[in-house]
Amino acid sequence: MKSQVRSESTAQGEQRTGLLYGFGAYGMWGLVPLFWPLLKPSAALEILAHRMVWSLLFVAVALVALRRWAWIGDLVRQPKKLALVAVAAIVISVNWGLYIWSVNSGHVVEASLGYFINPLVTIAIGVLLLKERLRPAQWAAVGIGVLAVLVLTIGYGQPPWISLTLAFSFATYGLVKKKVNLGGLESLAAETVILFLPALGYLVWLQARGTATFGAEGAGNALLLASTGLVTAVPLVCFGAAAIRVPLSTLGLLQYLAPLFQFALGVAYFHEEMPAERWAGFSLVWLALTILTWEALRTGRRARAEKARLTEAVRVAGAVRVAGAERSAEAERERSAEAERPAGAGPGAGAEVRTPSTAPAATPAQGAIDSTP
Repeated sequence: MKSQVRSESTAQGEQRTGLLYGFGAYGMWGLVPLFWPLLKPSAALEILAHRMVWSLLFVAVALVALRRWAWIGDLVRQPKKLALVAVAAIVISVNWGLYIWSVNSGHVVEASLGYFINPLVTIAIGVLLLKERLRPAQWAAVGIGVLAVLVLTIGYGQPPWISLTLAFSFATYGLVKKKVNLGGLESLAAETVILFLPALGYLVWLQARGTATFGAEGAGNALLLASTGLVTAVPLVCFGAAAIRVPLSTLGLLQYLAPLFQFALGVAYFHEEMPAERWAGFSLVWLALTILTWEALRTGRRARAEKARLTEAVRVAGAVRVAGAERSAEAERERSAEAERPAGAGPGAGAEVRTPSTAPAATPAQGAIDSTP
């Protein structure tokens, strides 16, 4: 009993730790719009190149410290998997570069919209490419999401291409990573290895032309550019620590923290305009996400209830089988005992015979006498 209580307490402690890691990861991703403007006057492409180069260095240190490099040989021996990693690297480069540019160009709110609609785009990709079947609530959420994009198109005067590109690129990245099936740290390492030489070559080219800001804008700017590796790797490590400690349903709810923080920063800190049409579009997106989350939680509860019911049924069936086996064994022992009695011996054969005058008085404990021969 004590061990069970101790185990439950440990599990609860692990879940609390996982929640803290999850809040940390999505909180850092949500507050990252405050970081990219600090790197000005560096252009988005230069910042992206530094992010790739420094991320590899920090991730390599982490892998060496954790001694997690056995996966490298397996990956190199699988050309198809390596090609998928290259696709993932290209897609995430587009996502990172566009996000940095949008933040430094005053489009934080539109960038946040991209990560709000990302779950809806992921569902759409599942239907179109993986032939997945949607439940009615999911269809409703996708339909409301499409309506939201139409409303926002009217509000912006053009399709919200930043949001759509960010959403589709990140959804594609998630799809490819699912196929690759590598851990977060390992995946980032593989992707940055592929991106390292092109990124480093671009930075060297900038230095040769004399247009690089690294070193030219002072030690502070150079240090901030180098810290892009930490900004990339630390949230990912926290996310990985959260993913192994909390249920996926909880992690799915936490994912909305990042775009929510970004949206709040865009409106309250960067003072971006939010006319009525944009509020209407965002409200529709939030309604779609509410329906999607409610449906996911309901489905998860049903799945857990069904699993618990099946587990109980298996337990009861196992108990019945054990009881039946015990009864069969007992019956077999009785048959064996009956077969071993001498012919003509009755149930009382072999018992000590006493005359009425010498037999002791029966005690309550002597309700039955051993009758084995």
